[in-house]
Amino acid sequence: MPLPLAPITAIGLRYGAVALAGYAMARSVEKGRRDQRAEDALDETPEGLTARREAEQLNATHRFRRVFRLGTSGTGLEIDATTLTRIRIKKV
Repeated sequence: MPLPLAPITAIGLRYGAVALAGYAMARSVEKGRRDQRAEDALDETPEGLTARREAEQLNATHRFRRVFRLGTSGTGLEIDATTLTRIRIKKV
């Protein structure tokens, strides 16, 4: 019994096109760099939510830092998420 190649070929072409697009996009994104000043600012951010308002802008920070463990002596996973936000509104 012969295999129906038309559906298999269509699926293969579709997945191949998606893989090629993903590869092209990954190649076009330039490699980022690490700015030590920004890393230090993120490390110094206090835990919780803070906000400051000035004449023309609003600054806010949020830091979530937790350690999750599996069992009492199991391996742990530390999650440290920090966000810095600046909203500026100007009349033009």
